[in-house]
Amino acid sequence: MNAKAKGTSAERELIHKFWAAGWAAVRVAGSGSMRYPSPDIIAATPERRLALECKASGDGYQYIGNGDVDQLRRFSSIFAAEPWFAVRFDGEGWYFVSLEDLESSGKAYSISITQAKSRGLLFDELLGKFK
Repeated sequence: MNAKAKGTSAERELIHKFWAAGWAAVRVAGSGSMRYPSPDIIAATPERRLALECKASGDGYQYIGNGDVDQLRRFSSIFAAEPWFAVRFDGEGWYFVSLEDLESSGKAYSISITQAKSRGLLFDELLGKFK
C-alpha cells in the first residue's frame, strides 16, 4: 500500500472510532493541498471541537512539516478547536500529541513511539473517558 492510501485508510479508521464513541467526525477534502489552512479531521461533540493532523507510521518515528503544524494552529484558532497531532504506529494503535509536545528541529517536527507513549494520550484519554 502506498503512503497516500495508508494515510487515507488510517484517517477513515479514526473517523469510525469517533463515530462509535458518539462524536461527529469528518475528513477534510483537500487538506494540505489548498491555500486555506485545514486539518485532516474535524471531530466534535456539543462540548468540544478537535482539529487533527493525522499520520500513520510503519517505523518508530514520524515527521510533520512546519507548514502542517502552522496550518493546524491557524485553523484551530479560527475554528475554536483543540489542535492535536494524531499518529498511529503500526501494531501500536493511536496516540494523540499536543503540538507543544512535538520535537522541533527548526525545519520540521517529529515524534517517536517512545515520546508518543510518554507524552501522548490514548483515544479514550483524549475523549476524557479516563485519565
